[in-house]
Amino acid sequence: MVAVNHRPLGLTVAIVTLALDQLIKYTVTYPLALKSRMDEGIELLPIFRLRWLENRGVSMGFLHASTDMMRWLLVGMTILIATFVGVWMWREKARQDVAALGLVLGGAIGNIVDRVRLGYVIDYADLHFGEWRPFLIFNLADAAITIGVLILLARALLLREKGAKTESLN
Repeated sequence: MVAVNHRPLGLTVAIVTLALDQLIKYTVTYPLALKSRMDEGIELLPIFRLRWLENRGVSMGFLHASTDMMRWLLVGMTILIATFVGVWMWREKARQDVAALGLVLGGAIGNIVDRVRLGYVIDYADLHFGEWRPFLIFNLADAAITIGVLILLARALLLREKGAKTESLN
């Protein structure tokens, strides 16, 4: 049986994710001028608003980079993580895992581009139910990373469960 190479799929998913992330960030920065609207933002739905946030940390505000040195250490750390994900994607054989890793890689690179270019990551998506916010304000890159990781975790858990059941029947 010949192994199928899914690298083009993973690279395509990563490039499309990166391009969409940067296009949306450009749109909220310039045409929509979201920064000048401050906390008011733009309400798209009763539960979803576009709001400007300059995220100088990583997910959920951890590792806040308050100095240039911390910023560049954060850039270096995220480049190492993105490199690890890229190598994993390159070696991975399962099509779904390659696509999920493409989401993670594209999202990571999108946030790295912001941090290098601006010193912070542009976040804009504010999902809320009244005053309750299940997530902090996020962006497409963050969503892609989260979805990619959830796919990888679900597949790892479900495939392991299937494998364990098959082994116990033998």
